[in-house]
Amino acid sequence: MLTQRLSPVFYINSKRSSASSELAYLLKDAVSQVERDWRELVFLCIGSDRITGDSLGPLIGHQLSQYCWPHIFVYGTLENPVHALNLEEMIQQIKKRHPLALVIAIDASLGSKKHIGFITLGTGSIRPGSGVNKDLPHVGDIFITGIINVSGTFEHFLLQTTRLSTVINMADSIANGILTAIDASYENLRFLSPAASMTSSSGTIS
Repeated sequence: MLTQRLSPVFYINSKRSSASSELAYLLKDAVSQVERDWRELVFLCIGSDRITGDSLGPLIGHQLSQYCWPHIFVYGTLENPVHALNLEEMIQQIKKRHPLALVIAIDASLGSKKHIGFITLGTGSIRPGSGVNKDLPHVGDIFITGIINVSGTFEHFLLQTTRLSTVINMADSIANGILTAIDASYENLRFLSPAASMTSSSGTIS
């Protein structure tokens, strides 16, 4: 996973009790800094439910899909994952269904040993699969990643042998942070752009 950085990348230790609150604060701040007009919010949770280390995205998508908010949509769940084989098709579908959406891409990643268990958040796109030499398109206006293992050699083996508890705990922290950001922001509509908060149409998570 590579990122196209337009701003600093923030690192959050998912093991800290304040991890979800920190993520919620940073996510709201990142959204508020987006200058272009947008009317919907799309969470694109990338990964495969067949590989432990790559299941972070689908686990988060599964949790978020239990909720329903106007103008907010989720793609990539345990039941309907978004992965290397269908990512390009899904990106095109999102562009057609949500042409004015702000896309938050969520994915697992590999990193340095000292950053295992850390969540990263930044403004810009990510390139899923780059850590395991897959040629996939960049996606997202904002990204959230979870560093689940060490980068280096035998990346596929590392993804397959990552502890499930590590992935689940990180998924819980990220999902709770997103939910906290949405719940707090919906009380005053700051999470949505002015254009989105003025429109009367309602959407559901899919």
